[in-house]
Amino acid sequence: MDLFSTTEIFLICLLFIWTGFVRAGLGFGGSALGLPLMLMLLDDPVFWLPIICVHLLFFSALTLGKRLKEVEWAYLKKSLVIIIPTTLVGIFGLLNLPNTVVVIFIYSITLFYAITWIFNYQIKSESSWVDRILLALGGYVAGTSLTGAPLMVAVYMKHVRKEYLRNTLFVLWFILVSMKMTTFVVLGVDLHLNFAILLLPVAAIGHFIGLKAHDLIIQNDKIFKQVVGVLLAIVCIISLLRI
Repeated sequence: MDLFSTTEIFLICLLFIWTGFVRAGLGFGGSALGLPLMLMLLDDPVFWLPIICVHLLFFSALTLGKRLKEVEWAYLKKSLVIIIPTTLVGIFGLLNLPNTVVVIFIYSITLFYAITWIFNYQIKSESSWVDRILLALGGYVAGTSLTGAPLMVAVYMKHVRKEYLRNTLFVLWFILVSMKMTTFVVLGVDLHLNFAILLLPVAAIGHFIGLKAHDLIIQNDKIFKQVVGVLLAIVCIISLLRI
């Protein structure tokens, strides 16, 4: 907490309300739409990612609750065979690549997402081998920055029933984040647990608003993503120019 001024702490609270809202409202994207903004306050992904991981674990478990029967377990298991190895590579990349390289990577992948949303281009696959590429890339990006959701969701939307999609994705995030947190613990990375716990009630506000707004967001998915895409593109371009 001593790293930030009172104004910055207020902004951090707003950002975690936002990430909670997106995560619960869309079922994915909290990290992809939140981390680039957090890096404008402190450009250290290894500081923010353990905090985001704690929140993902907590809210994924909270959201799933008694909904584990509404999970497409067969496809989840099949896809994890492809996703897990590249996720591990991404995690070690995060901890070994220069910080500036990781920050540029995060802003670049987020800018790519923003452009696809602005122009309403849907990442999709028409064949099984493209499915594998998207899952592998999504796993790597998730391992590096937890922002690989849009790549993997593009594949999951093809193979998972719509009514099971959000719960299946929450199980996927829970597994990948557990891997990331385990690696952090083994390698002695500071998890900033006190900060993460203090921000839980703040993120909970966004989470419960997102749960209530889920149906509305899905019905207006195109407009929501275009507006967010414009804002994210501005943030990413300004940040990349600064770097």
